[in-house]
Amino acid sequence: MRILVTGASGLLGLNFCLEKAKEHDIYGIVHRTQLANPPFTLIRQDLTNRNALSELFDHTQPELVVNCAAMANVDQCEEHPIQAAKINTKVPGFLAEICGEREIPFVHVSTDAVFDGEKGDYKETDIPCPLSIYAKTKLEGEKRVLDINQQALIARVNFFGFSITGKRSLAEFFLRNLISGKKIYGFTDILFSPMYVNDLVGTLFTVIEKKLSGIYHIVSPDHLSKYDFGMLISEKFNLDGSLILPDSYLKGDLIAKRSPNLFLDVSKLLSTGIEIPNVALAVDHFYSAYTDGYSDRIQSFCGADW
Repeated sequence: MRILVTGASGLLGLNFCLEKAKEHDIYGIVHRTQLANPPFTLIRQDLTNRNALSELFDHTQPELVVNCAAMANVDQCEEHPIQAAKINTKVPGFLAEICGEREIPFVHVSTDAVFDGEKGDYKETDIPCPLSIYAKTKLEGEKRVLDINQQALIARVNFFGFSITGKRSLAEFFLRNLISGKKIYGFTDILFSPMYVNDLVGTLFTVIEKKLSGIYHIVSPDHLSKYDFGMLISEKFNLDGSLILPDSYLKGDLIAKRSPNLFLDVSKLLSTGIEIPNVALAVDHFYSAYTDGYSDRIQSFCGADW
């Protein structure tokens, strides 16, 4: 199968491309970040150019499109709202439209942050209430996709794993600082349901194979605080958990508003027969990948910018 993956240098995009390149013909789209000798076809493309996107589809003839591209730095989105809207809202609309016209299955990756986090345990039918520019633009992206292409799949996710910089996931943050013996803070008042990114790739592909459409929450079936998540990392890697200091996100210097309780209900996904690893098992998978040298392999693809 020919699969077009946007955001191919990002945490999810790169891991998706690497995993599926074993079995499929992958075209990974990047904007600025170069990758060194990836095992898939790398294409540089400005996704905000609608006409150029059509030409890209003509060239690659994809049979599946997975949109992992996003402006995901929450505080940067507050500082650059126009750019955030282009990438998080306009681009998904363009892709959904082109895929709809050509009858190509389309997967758009969204976020748990579309909710305000006042209650947690959100179902797909709950009404979103985004707090930040990032969350608002991602929600508008969801709406645009489904308005244009009702056959599309919207995956609301939260994930961790290994990235080309070693700095793009919360798990990497904890691991890097604990190995260095540095004291760090872990929020006790933000709850979430993170998946290990490679588990997410496998789950996403299973959902795709089942030809599901509409909105699905694809996260771990349980939840914990970011502090407790850091402690899980420290325990699994046999590192000093006392370096992680419990703290409140309200005391930090964060620019954008954060949602405190972002654990999602996954009963809709589970009803399809798909099994999802819990957070503890996800951390086990993260540890196994690290001991197998996977983080080094990921970082070996880090190339110079164009």
